Amino acid sequence: MLHDPVRVAEVRAWLIKAARDLQAAGLGLHTAPPLLEDVVFHSQQAVEKVMKGFLTWHDQPFRKTHSLEEIGEQCIRINAGLRPCVDQAVPLTEYAWKFRYPGEYEPLTPEEAQETLVIARTICDAIMQCLPDEVRPST
Repeated sequence: MLHDPVRVAEVRAWLIKAARDLQAAGLGLHTAPPLLEDVVFHSQQAVEKVMKGFLTWHDQPFRKTHSLEEIGEQCIRINAGLRPCVDQAVPLTEYAWKFRYPGEYEPLTPEEAQETLVIARTICDAIMQCLPDEVRPST
């Protein structure tokens, strides 16, 4: 089945951005010293963008927000099977802002950053599997 090429391109753009965030997060783990705050930020951003790509594919508008709970609930209305992904994603929401500004924060451990990236990859993979091949970026 052929899909609207404009929609395909728009969704693919979201997914490419998500893939680049995952790549940036992975690279952040391997710098000296590791950029742990960037790892969790880019992990959150990847999940947010793949969810927004999913919503775009299904022609569902969304407001500008970093809330993975809000965006995720919209995804669940389309595909209830995404509930476990959304539940896993919600705690990542705070990484959209928590370490982006000066302030006193509990420092991240490399293990926490690594686990956040694993969660983000798992969620992104699961949501991508719900989309047609033609929108998935070639890696």
